[in-house]
Amino acid sequence: MKYNIDSLKGTGVAAITPFQHDGSVDFPALERVLNHLIDNGVDYLVILGSTGEYMTLSLAERYQVLDAAVEIINGRVPIVAGFGAADTMYVTECIKGYHMKGIDCLLSASPNYMKPSQEGIYHHYKTIAACTDLPILLYNVPSRTGRSMAAETTLRLAEIDNIIGMKEASNDFEILNHLAKYRPDNFLLISGDDLNALPLMSLGFDGVISVVANATPKLFSEMINACRKGDYTAARNLHFQATDFINMLFEDCNPSGIKAAMAELGLCENVLRFPLVPVSNDLQDRMAIELEAMHLVGGH
Repeated sequence: MKYNIDSLKGTGVAAITPFQHDGSVDFPALERVLNHLIDNGVDYLVILGSTGEYMTLSLAERYQVLDAAVEIINGRVPIVAGFGAADTMYVTECIKGYHMKGIDCLLSASPNYMKPSQEGIYHHYKTIAACTDLPILLYNVPSRTGRSMAAETTLRLAEIDNIIGMKEASNDFEILNHLAKYRPDNFLLISGDDLNALPLMSLGFDGVISVVANATPKLFSEMINACRKGDYTAARNLHFQATDFINMLFEDCNPSGIKAAMAELGLCENVLRFPLVPVSNDLQDRMAIELEAMHLVGGH
């Protein structure tokens, strides 16, 4: 089966999962957030990525969030659903346990904590791919998993029919350059790092799955679209508008930073589940000033 990957080029957003003050999922806020992203021009949404705090949600809650997202989005943009864990069999059980209606693609990070060999990573993904007909995006994020995927492992996995691309957040130029040079046709390369999105687009990457675009969907979408058109002068100007804010978002860990920003925009409460906690008061104040300087406070 050949998969159409064009709908996953451009700006994807790793959407937050809003919580109420009692810690329960805030579904009205989820609707506000997703509509805010779609109305400001993003190309697709990632639900239950690490920015969505999926690891603090029960499996029942994850399915409820996916159900709600499918209903809210209602086919307006593609939905990528995050399914990942250290235990390969658990991932396959979670995938098989959900009906997948309205889901266009799956995103799965390489196993965290276990630190498998490259052969182990290969078989992890091969097993996941065999349990579903949906297309799958790999996700290399060694800062979270403790083990980087070698470019050769990615290219080997790219031979599997329903593995259609890679979200790359290794910040290892040797890996990034190798993938850009040798990737097969019809295999997506997606930046998983907001600061590196522009330079990776210049290498031939197809887009980004962004954290900052939760708060700046219009600006970041315009930057990625400028890259896709080859207008790197315009893209650089937009990139530099966002860089200070991006650095702030990651000072106290993701998604604590972006949750604080979204609360400043009035889209959700600044509530996370332990072990995550809100950012410091100093950082919150600095982000509020930066959002005002970017003319974003109030959702403009």
